[in-house]
Amino acid sequence: MVTATEHAIDVRLADVTKRYGDHTAVDRISLEIRRGEFVSLLGPSGCGKTTTLRILAGFVEPTGGEVQIGGRSMHGVPPYRRPVNMVFQHYALFPHLTVADNIAYGPRRRGVPRSETARAVAESLELVNLRGFGDRYPRQLSGGQQQRVALARALVNRPQVLLLDEPLGALDLKLRRQMQIELKRLQEYLGITFIYVTHDQEEALVLSDRIAVMHAGRIEQMDDARTVYERPATPFVADFIGQTNLLRCRVEALRDGRLELAYGDLRLLASAAESALPPGSALHISVRPEQISIGTEPLAMDNSFAASVTRRVYLGALTNFHVTLAQDLTLVLATSDQRLARRLDRNSQVWVGWNAGDERRVGD
Repeated sequence: MVTATEHAIDVRLADVTKRYGDHTAVDRISLEIRRGEFVSLLGPSGCGKTTTLRILAGFVEPTGGEVQIGGRSMHGVPPYRRPVNMVFQHYALFPHLTVADNIAYGPRRRGVPRSETARAVAESLELVNLRGFGDRYPRQLSGGQQQRVALARALVNRPQVLLLDEPLGALDLKLRRQMQIELKRLQEYLGITFIYVTHDQEEALVLSDRIAVMHAGRIEQMDDARTVYERPATPFVADFIGQTNLLRCRVEALRDGRLELAYGDLRLLASAAESALPPGSALHISVRPEQISIGTEPLAMDNSFAASVTRRVYLGALTNFHVTLAQDLTLVLATSDQRLARRLDRNSQVWVGWNAGDERRVGD
């Protein structure tokens, strides 16, 4: 089980499974989420992240396992009685109701007095920076404003846990980044536990205290953003989080505290700090694009190879290069040296390299 012992636990899943006939959508997931934590469930389509969220919300009944929220079992507890609220990607606002009435819908259903509801609606509008928008209708709002209304409606009841199912997926890139900042500000201000589903790696890295990377219904790794990026636990995590160069190598020898590796006919040096593997062992190493240097002459690095540029991608502050080495090995690297980048084009002959220790060994 992925545990969180430093603070009170808001959410606990123990061996939660969901099957649809022969298909297992969620496969024995166990995790604990601390109170006030921002956790993202990250993975490709079909990995089980939305099903997990819907199990927490009570919309889907698990085939097996235990769900607890606030230390209380959710077995048999319907969605409207759970201390959670959910924000969807497509807002789900009532088009015939004003913004204020959309936000007030939940408190009114719960029988909250009119004066208290009006105060809560005003506070919620202030919270999402929509003061003065209460009399408008959803059709009169931009996509970003509609998403803020959806957030206000979900937060007006001050749920113990807020569930968010790709809530920014319908927004353009610039607005999505603005809303990421707003979401994090809201979560930190309110201190509410957020569980956020996304397939966007950058979004998860920006927002999350911890990230649960999911694949084929299981959690491959759950750690803080830096650890997930810099020390991926599996080849899938290494390949899914950002760009990387994932190489399956064979151990040749251990000399002077470093591993000598073979990738086909190429010989590489890697750190042996984590463990000493016997010759003949196979392992994956991950080398991020920003760890690889490029130049027009041999590099004074532990691993330095002649290569040919096959593609150049200008990204503003960075330029990405795809280069081909021997063995038809293609590497992707990133450089901020724009003066050098402008001199290189397709078929340019270059040298690329990195030092032992810049790579990360990935579990097999």
